[in-house]
Amino acid sequence: MQPLALTLGEPAGIGPDLALAIWQRRAEFGVPPFYIIAEPDFLGRRAAQLGLRIPIERATPAKAVATFRSALPVATLDLSISAEPGKPDRSSAPVAVAAIRRAVADVMAGSAAAIVTNPVAKNVLYNSGFAEPGHTEFLAKLVQEASGKWLRPVMMLWSPELAVVPVTIHLPLREIFKQLSVELVVETGRIVARDLAKRFGLPRPRLAIAGLNPHAGEAGTLGDEDRAIVAPAVAALVAEGIDARGPLPGDSMFHEAARASYDAALCMYHDQALIPIKTLAFDHAVNVTLGLPFVRTSPDHGTAFDIAGTGTADPTSLIAALRLAARLARATGATAEIAVSDTAS
Repeated sequence: MQPLALTLGEPAGIGPDLALAIWQRRAEFGVPPFYIIAEPDFLGRRAAQLGLRIPIERATPAKAVATFRSALPVATLDLSISAEPGKPDRSSAPVAVAAIRRAVADVMAGSAAAIVTNPVAKNVLYNSGFAEPGHTEFLAKLVQEASGKWLRPVMMLWSPELAVVPVTIHLPLREIFKQLSVELVVETGRIVARDLAKRFGLPRPRLAIAGLNPHAGEAGTLGDEDRAIVAPAVAALVAEGIDARGPLPGDSMFHEAARASYDAALCMYHDQALIPIKTLAFDHAVNVTLGLPFVRTSPDHGTAFDIAGTGTADPTSLIAALRLAARLARATGATAEIAVSDTAS
């Protein structure tokens, strides 16, 4: 059985708190075996701050599953971590980035079944010279460096209630009109359909594709982008044998009856996708990166500096991310399994 690789994320955030709390209650939560990429002394200090008595052991991925039964396995980075809860410092960015690099190396080497990433603070990374927009793009860059092959990752927010994909992600609204194209919508739809079939076991995924403008452009009276970009993209996807329909008015796509008619909604911009899923599944939605040669999930929340170190952070989304990573890894041939029989400490 291969374990999941869990990155530390921003050390001053709630990621370390959640990892410690979840391991302590691993049987109750029914999470798969994982190891965290961090430093044992740092995690020991954080556990003490949280009032937790948790055995922590250095472990290679190969030994992580056996270690997980009695101690939290830690794959070390040999980096000093000085950040305190809620107070990122100069150690924050190097550690967060190194943990992601290590996780990618492990999963591509076959040592880990999948990657689960704890949240990072983008402003902290940017201030250190980090050049990528976020986790998703950095993961793609690392894969390209290792394989020499270009790929385009796609961000999907998944929950039992709804799965959404923003075609454009972190862009100001005024930039969306410059970036959106028929090719971008088609490529995104292809990746989503392929990974829903391959990873989620849906033989013929149903895609609902939102229009960009109110009322999907109202036949061009509220903007021509839906006729000129979205409709041709939907037609191209259908011609390739993909079950896609649209452009659909964004304001009527997310009620219960509408959601039952599709497996994923492709939305034209960030908030069009994320507002409905965060309304329906704020505490348990999972960020899934499609288009990668391995499974990567992440909780759908940030670093929460204001509550780091208090023990009040809700682990629900990270638990969901761990469980989903194990499920998707099994579907693609890795061997992560849900561990429900370990004895909690």
